Amino acid sequence: MTMDIEQDVRARAAARNNAEWCEALCRAHGITGAWGPHAWTSARRTPPLYPDAVTLDPAAAAHEITAGIDASPGASVKDSFATLDLTSDGFEVLFDAQWIHRPAPGPGEGGWELVRTEAELERWEQAWADGDGGGLFPAALLAEGSHAFLAARDATGRTVAGAVASTSESVVGVSNLFAADGDLDAAWAGCLGTLARHRPGLDVVGYESGDDLAAAVRAGFTPVGGLRIWLRH
Repeated sequence: MTMDIEQDVRARAAARNNAEWCEALCRAHGITGAWGPHAWTSARRTPPLYPDAVTLDPAAAAHEITAGIDASPGASVKDSFATLDLTSDGFEVLFDAQWIHRPAPGPGEGGWELVRTEAELERWEQAWADGDGGGLFPAALLAEGSHAFLAARDATGRTVAGAVASTSESVVGVSNLFAADGDLDAAWAGCLGTLARHRPGLDVVGYESGDDLAAAVRAGFTPVGGLRIWLRH
């Protein structure tokens, strides 16, 4: 398998994994999305920070995406392969990022734990949102066996770092990684060590940009393809 084909396979796996997480979060909010040959879409507006569509194939067409969503102001599209041009539909580029891939981590010292109760999830969200959480992550997600919230806690029980781990057919995706002290290197080490215990043998994917991407690369990830987030103002 050539490098270009290998990267394409990994980018597609990461995009699919991310779409499955978006669908799960929407489902917990009572929103049902639709799977098409080229994209996951939601005809009903999705929760804040989550896209109304995630493309799954570079062949996705702009009209196909906008027809499946509420494309009024505030709509967003995760263009997983940076192949769309949505400017004529009133969208602007919000930011660009990179899909990332890492081989399955080996046994480590991951001291993080799984979030298991509604109260723990509320504390996790408050830490993730720096005290400004507001129910973005419903407790119904705790019953989703494929998706887990990971938390690092200090001696007082306060959540100081965390992430979401979403397991799909061949990979585990990491999103919403945070560290209260800003030490992303330590956060990645703790997260990967925890995945080695709770999701052993699975390659790890996600997407990052800027300093967050640099921290992921230091943790052993490789960028495997660009993506673009479009927003209609």
